[in-house]
This record gives sequence, C-alpha cells and structure tokens, in this order.
Amino acid sequence: MSSRRSRQSTAGVSRISDDQIIELVSKLRQLLPEIRDRRSDKVSASKVLQETCNYIRSLHREVDDLSERLSQLLATIDADSAEAAIIRSLIM
Repeated sequence: MSSRRSRQSTAGVSRISDDQIIELVSKLRQLLPEIRDRRSDKVSASKVLQETCNYIRSLHREVDDLSERLSQLLATIDADSAEAAIIRSLIM
C-alpha cells in the first residue's frame, strides 16, 4: 500500500485505501456498458476511469440533445394544450 494513501492528512481526514479504490473501480466497471459487456475481466483501473469520463461526457451530450429537443417541442405546442400539460407533468 502506498504510504501516501495510508497516511492521514493534517486535518485528520483519512485517505482512501487501496482496497477501497479497487472496490470503487469494480463498481464503476459494472456501470459502464462499454466495459461491462466485454468478455475479458482484465481491464486496468486507468482504462475504467478513462471510459467513465467518456461515458459521462456522452451522457452530458445526450442530456443536452434531449433538452434541446424538448425546448423545440415545447415551442411548437400551445402552452394550454393537453400535450403541454402532459409534458409539464412528466418534467416535474
């Protein structure tokens, strides 16, 4: 174990242990479709973290795209219509 990780900071907050890092990387690996669906179990922690960043960026782009599409949809319908009420109820 790295002595840097095992030491406590001057504020008394304990650092994350190697075992905790391994556990967290394993949990991330299970959440990532790109890695989860691979046949091989051998994926480095750096690759998992890299794929996590890529996946989060992809999710951000998807949210931005869906937000834009929703804005366009809302701009095309009457604010007092049944469709607008349904969309508002789904958003809330």
